[in-house]
Amino acid sequence: MKTGEDKLVRRIASALAFKGRGGLVLGVGDDAALLIPASGHQTILTCDWFLEGSHFLRDKHPPDSIGWKCLARAVSDVAAMGGEPKHFLLSLALPGTHTGKWLDVFLRGLARAGRRFRCQLAGGDTTRSDEILINVTVVGEVRGDRAVRRSGAKLGDLIFVSGRLGEAAFGLRSLRDSRGAGHRNNLSVKKHLYPEPRLALGRWLAEKLIATAMMDLSDGLSTDLSRLCAASRAGARISSDRIPKVKLARGKKQQQLDATELALNGGDDYELLFTVSPRQARRVPPTFQGVRLTCIGEITRRQRIVLIRPGGREENLAARGWDPWMS
Repeated sequence: MKTGEDKLVRRIASALAFKGRGGLVLGVGDDAALLIPASGHQTILTCDWFLEGSHFLRDKHPPDSIGWKCLARAVSDVAAMGGEPKHFLLSLALPGTHTGKWLDVFLRGLARAGRRFRCQLAGGDTTRSDEILINVTVVGEVRGDRAVRRSGAKLGDLIFVSGRLGEAAFGLRSLRDSRGAGHRNNLSVKKHLYPEPRLALGRWLAEKLIATAMMDLSDGLSTDLSRLCAASRAGARISSDRIPKVKLARGKKQQQLDATELALNGGDDYELLFTVSPRQARRVPPTFQGVRLTCIGEITRRQRIVLIRPGGREENLAARGWDPWMS
């Protein structure tokens, strides 16, 4: 049975029809959406691709996780600026074979994410494609003087990360090796499939004027720290021993993995990387709403990233995280 675009758009709009935060004057059904920004706030705009083959595997990733994650990835960028997501645009290209049950399950995951992050559908576009291609644009808001950028790190600032790094990369490896759905209950697999953007943490760090610079960890610590330092025209020294890493089991396959390597270069964690001046560091608690916060190093003057290995050996840390142009 063929599905026309108008009918498909109505299905999407119906599945994602829930109340957001307000400010949406005109949503799905017209040429464009109309929004009213909150007084005294800046608008945050961000977008993210989520592509079959590059970001998910059709035969391994359940459709609801694809729906959840395509929004979570973009929302994480809003969290990294200390903002709140408000609305999103969904551009969706699908094969004709995936406009039935697959689409319904995908939309259930997306709707669940929208409710969780309080981010409402405002519009988008659909088309037909042999591969599943998803683009999500998120509109968020932040108080006019509170947005945290990558460029604010200063000499001597301490470097913090949230959560445990490398879990999502390990989860992807576990998912690829699995033959059934049982592995989806594994905590690392869950973090890969259903990441939780650190919205509350980002807002708290921004509102309390604690973070001097911040970004989300999506491409791996080695790559993202390099980007933060480049924006701040600074360098960094981090300790391998301090980095909170995924806990690996003692099986034969796990013995071939390196937890530090996964933490540095695995990516896909959607945790926060942020810097704090030494005088503000005491205000950073060991955990925030159950999420671990760890100091892993400090900002330096010389524009290079130094990793201190166990025993004190130092090495220059190359950016070897996710890069679609290098893979």
